[in-house]
Amino acid sequence: METPQSLSVIGAEQIRDQNVNTKFDETLRYTPGVFAGTFGNDTRQDWFQIRGFPSQDVGTFLDGLQLFSTAFGTWKLQPWSLDRVEVLRGPSAVLYGGSSPSGIVNAVSKLAYGEPIRFIEAGVNNFGNSYVQFDVGGPATLSQSDGKLFYRFVGQVHGGGTQVDFTNDNSYFLSPSFTWMPDSDTRFTLYAQVSHTDTRGQNFLPYVGTVVNAPYGRISTSLFASDPSVDRLRRDQEMIGYQFEKNLSDSVTIRQNARYAHVDVLYSTLFGLGTTTPGDVTLNRGNFFVRDKAGQADVDTQFEYRVATGPVAHTFLVGLDLKHYGIDDYQGFGGATGLNLVNPVYAPTAEFSGVAGTNHYLTQSQKALYVQDQMKLGRFTFVLSGRNDWVSTVNNNHVGADQSREDSRFSGRVGAIYNFDMGLAPYVSYATSYNPVIGTNSSTGNLLVPETGEQAEIGLKYQPVGLNARFGISLFDLKRKNVLTSDPTFVVGSIQTGEVTSRGVELEAVANITPDFKVTASYTNFDLFVSKDLNTSLIGTVPTNTPRQLASLWGDYTFREGALSGVGFGGGVRYVGSSFADTANTMVVPSVVLGDLAVHYEWQNWRAAVNFINIADTIYVASCSSAGSCFYGDRRRITGSLSYKW
Repeated sequence: METPQSLSVIGAEQIRDQNVNTKFDETLRYTPGVFAGTFGNDTRQDWFQIRGFPSQDVGTFLDGLQLFSTAFGTWKLQPWSLDRVEVLRGPSAVLYGGSSPSGIVNAVSKLAYGEPIRFIEAGVNNFGNSYVQFDVGGPATLSQSDGKLFYRFVGQVHGGGTQVDFTNDNSYFLSPSFTWMPDSDTRFTLYAQVSHTDTRGQNFLPYVGTVVNAPYGRISTSLFASDPSVDRLRRDQEMIGYQFEKNLSDSVTIRQNARYAHVDVLYSTLFGLGTTTPGDVTLNRGNFFVRDKAGQADVDTQFEYRVATGPVAHTFLVGLDLKHYGIDDYQGFGGATGLNLVNPVYAPTAEFSGVAGTNHYLTQSQKALYVQDQMKLGRFTFVLSGRNDWVSTVNNNHVGADQSREDSRFSGRVGAIYNFDMGLAPYVSYATSYNPVIGTNSSTGNLLVPETGEQAEIGLKYQPVGLNARFGISLFDLKRKNVLTSDPTFVVGSIQTGEVTSRGVELEAVANITPDFKVTASYTNFDLFVSKDLNTSLIGTVPTNTPRQLASLWGDYTFREGALSGVGFGGGVRYVGSSFADTANTMVVPSVVLGDLAVHYEWQNWRAAVNFINIADTIYVASCSSAGSCFYGDRRRITGSLSYKW
């Protein structure tokens, strides 16, 4: 209630109630301002937009440190490994570094600390995809002079089919962590994670045949548009890091958060390139091969000083943020035979082995100094922040000329909030952002230029006295320049457009009406349009893939007395507004209403549950990035699970 910014928190309990255990973006489905699962039932990676802008590439953070991605060197977050998910809407670059001005998603890991935990769960869904996951930890025995030591091991194995033929979704991960507290003022946590993903690409289907009928009808949602002989995506991912915090006195705290992460992605596929004319039964395809290896090192050091100057209480924060990212990016593209969309015939196909169109080693080194003063004067809280980034980007190009660029940019934030007695807190803020994008423009081959953004926001928060609930409304005006977007001439490429504006309103309500009755609701409505572009015909149009209205309602209730004691029910409704499939805004992807349901029963240390996603089995298209690239949403998914804790 003292932060002049719109934010949401998705806790581990809600993640459990909705049985989100394999795909991270599903944790965001009931969050205001967020369109989760942009590309539908895609098991390759997670996709989400915040306030109308794609944000998974630079807006994904884990434990306060960015997991930056470009090309296909993408990271995979594991929902089961998380304690909560924090969504900060609006520019957060001052404290978190280069990111989308629309906001960030910070996933907070389950780390060693606290009471003993012993938990195991198994489940399976109607596509035959089963999982086993566990969470084990607690205190270790040390002599009193050695302080306190805690350990924790979190892991999961899952595998099996999906709604698409020939497409399994198999993965595992293990996350150990250890926390040492030599005294009450010092905490050091060492953690690691190793994971593996083995799956395939999906969709890239034409607009005519998915959104609207073709002469042959509709394309099946189970159609595999590639070929099983060649299609595969394998990701190996490792991370190791630490968190350190030390209270030097009652007024001084130092922190350091560091991590090194590495990912190796091999992706081979035949993907759809649309049809020669709308309604054709033959899907044109391209043979695409990627091998990306990326590494990222982050060190964020903070010094916090709390002091009063007269009637004003200050919390000063000074930080040094160091990042280094490198990716060995190899991409090749060639021709492939077409596929009959009604009667597909698969034939052995060789993996692409021609001359790579992209073959380079990209590096980006970034250092930043930031300061913040949070001032409290009576019921007023003022925030004043500033940051300067110095960035060096180098493209060691193996198939063309080397490139490099040096950038420096200041970003800032100013905000104020006032807390009334009755729980009302109006706020206002203005912030700018800087995002030193790494990568090359698939149309020009040049290094991408940095994105910048600015936002003005006013809002009202309400936390009723005596009720465990919070409500919020925010109005925002956001501009993002040099926006990264899909290349309409090459569906797996990216280009930049001039400026996109997003203006809108968000509403959120979260209430624990009783300890056993929880409700969350949200509504988002924004006007998104291209406000500047060298191609003047695009000005005023809405970018593809982007619904401009979102709404959701979720509730969960558990009986604690009587014959139904331990029985619980949860249910939700999600509304995703219409979007466009082309830059001219002539091809509409219709809106959809989806229902989810949960039934669970708790007895002693056991818990059994059945969860339904898209319970009505509505067939819908999640979005289209072009007339030839449309993506089906999730069909009905039923998951049964059984867990035990001791």
